[in-house]
Amino acid sequence: MDTKIGKDILPKPTWIKVRLPAGNDWKEVEETIERHSLHTVCDSAHCPNKGECWGCGTATFMVLGDICTRGCRFCAVSTALQGIPPAPDEPEELAAAIAELKLSYAVITSVDRDDLPDRGAGHFASCIAAVRQWNPGTKVEVLIPDYFDSELETVVAARPDVLAHNVETVRRLQNIRDQRASFDKSLRTLRQAAAFGKGSLITKSSIMLGLGETRDELKMAYDELVAAGVSILVMGQYLQPTQHEIPVVEYIHPDTFAIYAEEARKAGFATVISAPFARTSYHALSAWQARKNAGTSASPDGCAQ
Repeated sequence: MDTKIGKDILPKPTWIKVRLPAGNDWKEVEETIERHSLHTVCDSAHCPNKGECWGCGTATFMVLGDICTRGCRFCAVSTALQGIPPAPDEPEELAAAIAELKLSYAVITSVDRDDLPDRGAGHFASCIAAVRQWNPGTKVEVLIPDYFDSELETVVAARPDVLAHNVETVRRLQNIRDQRASFDKSLRTLRQAAAFGKGSLITKSSIMLGLGETRDELKMAYDELVAAGVSILVMGQYLQPTQHEIPVVEYIHPDTFAIYAEEARKAGFATVISAPFARTSYHALSAWQARKNAGTSASPDGCAQ
């Protein structure tokens, strides 16, 4: 099924309800991010989990600026041919913010920076290294662009605990991504990450549902991801961020998410998170803990630090 932008918008079902911030933790997160001049994917990508995650005192930090050099049709992050120069003090500011928030698990992602010689891999690695230095007890997960070869070696050498890269959707629907991305390029990134990690690096990927994919296409994607060494899979409902992105084709019922989760586990993933609001970094600590206790399920509900 094609996924062209159109005017037909499906009404949201009863199980799609965005949670509002609770308590005072979300305010502390907001103030800390602003004080250190940082960006989050929570804001830039209009993530529906912002209220819950910030209310739990967590956030997914976005480095290398907030302007992406790619233009995926599902994403609300601002795009341009060139981004802003990477802030030299960003690694230290990021590490300081994580220390202030007392995070035991930090998730770092970035925009795509095809305008930089190494596509930002060196700066990404510097951010990981700074977090390691300032917060030796904090687990670090990175959600990276489609780095490979020397770019990827640079990031892996900084020793993240988990490396995530998203295929986003099944093979047939890859046209929702920027034309410079592809299912095969993403598999190359994931395969190389597993190899460079030499068994100590956990790799992870994510698939958005509700774009017109079929059950058989998902099963084929599971097999290819497992063959690439991916051990954690996240599946969540695609939600149109604004009227400018592609519309939702179908809202997947929570019961169907549960069926898909079971099929994915049978395909060979150690950990599967599958729920309407699941996102790559959503309850990342729970996914990591479940992976360390391979064969268990990660809960997509409640606060986790």
